Amino acid sequence: MSSSLVCAIDGVGGVLVEHSARAKRLRITVSPSGVRVAVPAGLALDRGRDFALEKREWIRGHLGRMEALARVQEEALHGLPVVTDRAKAREKIVERLRELSSLHGLPFARVMVRNQKTRWGSCSARGTISLNIALARLPDELMDYVILHELVHTRIRGHQRNFWAALDALTGDARALRRALRRYCLDLL
Repeated sequence: MSSSLVCAIDGVGGVLVEHSARAKRLRITVSPSGVRVAVPAGLALDRGRDFALEKREWIRGHLGRMEALARVQEEALHGLPVVTDRAKAREKIVERLRELSSLHGLPFARVMVRNQKTRWGSCSARGTISLNIALARLPDELMDYVILHELVHTRIRGHQRNFWAALDALTGDARALRRALRRYCLDLL
């Protein structure tokens, strides 16, 4: 039994249908890299193909939204630097983290900069801050917002009112910056 197949659907293109040990039900994922149907191990791949055919209009709609998002992203990124030198991008991010940490008295234990697919940053319970290399492409105010967001987490876990109040005190209007950050989709950077 094959564990994957690619089927062509009119108006959609190629759809990858594959078994997934983690899938509990049929699931369609639409991303910039393509359309994928995850099929639970006990089901035949043909069921996944049929499911994609049934959901053809839904897939088309999501592909259309993905294209629109890509256009908005392209406009937002116009004039921003492209990350070609990962070492320089990492250096820029770490240097700014150290500056903001010192300026605001928010120490951290360690820093990791990597290419994350879904997060701009995170902070572990032990004070390790993990930042996305794609931050180097953002406008400085948004890069600072993400860094400060994670630095505040070294003191306040979670996103309760006191967290947002502390972040507002550092950024001015954290929620406005958060909304501005949503213009940038990590899948498209």
